[in-house]
Amino acid sequence: MYRYEFERVSSGISGWGMLSGNKYGTDGYREVIARRASEGWRYVGFIPAVQRGTGHIEEMDLVFEREE
Repeated sequence: MYRYEFERVSSGISGWGMLSGNKYGTDGYREVIARRASEGWRYVGFIPAVQRGTGHIEEMDLVFEREE
């Protein structure tokens, strides 16, 4: 049996692209995944939790699993 946990990370505007408008970036996800891996969790994906009307993801839940 697997146990699942979720950790929310945020995205924000990280700049401006000449042809593409606002650029979005996500901070801290690498640290979260590395910390969880050191605790025995495996990263399995993400779920968009909050999206703008334009489709840009503002917050996402990182999904981790561990066998019990």
